[in-house]
Amino acid sequence: MTWLTEGGDPKLGIMNAAAISTPPVLVAILAFDQNNRLEVRKLGGKTGLAFTGADLAMASQRLRSCFEVHTEPKERFNASAGGRSYKVYLCQVEGAAKDNEIEAWPLENLEKNPGGMAPSLATMVKLLEPELISIPYLHLGENDFIYKFRPEKERNTEIYNQDPAAAALYQSRLCEAIKRLSRQHERSAVKPVQLDFGAVSYVIPSHFGFCLGVKNAIERAYETLSENPGRRVFMLSELIHNPFVNADLSRRGLRYLQTDKGAPLTISGRKKDEAPDEALLWDTLTPEDIVVIPAFGATDEDKKRLVRKGIAVYAHDATCMLVEKVWKAARAYGNDGYTVIIHGKHEHEETKATFSNTKRYAAALIVRNREEAAILGKIIRGAGDEHSRRLFREHFEGRHSEGFDPGIHLERIAVVNQTTLLSNETLEIISDLRAVYLECRGDENLVGGSAKRDTLCYATQVNQDALARALELPLDAAIVIGGTNSSNTYQLYRLAEAKLGAQAFFIQSEAAIRSAEAVEHFVFPAHGADKKAGGRVELRPLWKEDGTPKHILITGGASCPDGIIQQVICRINRLFPNTKLRGIDEVLKSIE
Repeated sequence: MTWLTEGGDPKLGIMNAAAISTPPVLVAILAFDQNNRLEVRKLGGKTGLAFTGADLAMASQRLRSCFEVHTEPKERFNASAGGRSYKVYLCQVEGAAKDNEIEAWPLENLEKNPGGMAPSLATMVKLLEPELISIPYLHLGENDFIYKFRPEKERNTEIYNQDPAAAALYQSRLCEAIKRLSRQHERSAVKPVQLDFGAVSYVIPSHFGFCLGVKNAIERAYETLSENPGRRVFMLSELIHNPFVNADLSRRGLRYLQTDKGAPLTISGRKKDEAPDEALLWDTLTPEDIVVIPAFGATDEDKKRLVRKGIAVYAHDATCMLVEKVWKAARAYGNDGYTVIIHGKHEHEETKATFSNTKRYAAALIVRNREEAAILGKIIRGAGDEHSRRLFREHFEGRHSEGFDPGIHLERIAVVNQTTLLSNETLEIISDLRAVYLECRGDENLVGGSAKRDTLCYATQVNQDALARALELPLDAAIVIGGTNSSNTYQLYRLAEAKLGAQAFFIQSEAAIRSAEAVEHFVFPAHGADKKAGGRVELRPLWKEDGTPKHILITGGASCPDGIIQQVICRINRLFPNTKLRGIDEVLKSIE
């Protein structure tokens, strides 16, 4: 800066007003590699900004001279450090740096040694917190999906038959034939297929078992294991809610960082309270490790932890695109000024991820069922009075975004859902809340929601529709197969129970069928004591023995492998003399 005098002693240092100017704003580009590590410049014993310039063009030129492949830098925030002001841009880079002074550092390593950073870099690293969740996805547009379903011809179906164990778990001649015959379209339920074995017949809905999101997640998990020998491969939590699939992956080397309820696991695979002296697996992660995100998605908090550790996130993110569709709907509602009501179970991984994602854009609240929606209706009618605020505290503590005020944030609401729940219940909740707003505010349109079911998972819906059609037939029993922590399996069971009562069964595998007189039915932890205990098993007879041929409906949840469905059929067949049964080949020939 130039100092001038106006007819006086130059030593007086009077500044000429014409020379007063604002220091120039510089540009800094923070570049991250595919492991979300920040590219920094070595400055003696310190690390500093790698790509700066008087403007974006200059900073970009320096970036290009080091990395030929990179995304378009995106402006994200401003920073002031060392007496200078910066516009800060973010981008992703590929390949090794051409400049040997440039190194990739995990943010966690930089944060552990703040004195080792130049002041400008240290300031910007502190300001990165809100941006961490976006770093792995800088190359995606707002409407792009993290991972789209593979077309059938591009799917890696060989993983289901890579050894006898996988074949027994995933392969079924019966299920393959049923799907080939009955599925004209993935989204449309048609009449069920009947398998007549003579003494017993099975009614199989047109749609059952693995959905496309689950297939995608499973195939990617097996591929990741086979493509990375010698590296540690983790799953954030259970890949899907099926113990047999998860056990098979564990046998092949996959490990889990936390339980399905989010409790971190130790190096021996136990909860911290079970092994207090052991280190948590989270704390042992390095950039060389691989962490797969399951189909349910992940919370922002977990993704940020992975980013800080310098672990690739996008490359191993198996979030179902139909779950992500719910996130996009919630974001759109938030941008339009709605508070987002999430119909879901607050302890479920998917709902946790949806809630975490949603609260970036809107005030958010989780409502478990229609009964809780009725309580929310009372709170809305109270318009923020003391009684309504007390109801809110009693029923929704820990299930709302920070600073949620029922007197302010319930002016306009929109409803999205956990994709594995009963779709009709979501629609009923929307209808109930619209009736509340029409009654007390004269405008049902203050409730946005899915009139076109745009946040409902079509795979969940078509499995429910197909089961409903199958339940119209005369039946002696219905068996729903799936993991005991599988929400979508429980919803299928609810439909069967509504029609058949005690002759509807929820089981995990053929092992639950001890005999015709004793089936281990799992009581899902949905209410009261069962919810507190995490569910329980009770013995029930499969049918009333009267000497007549039996008609059994069998279906599987979205995480149930075909092999287990066939094993259940074979187990029930063994309850009858061979002389009264037709063989599988004969049955298949008759339906084809």
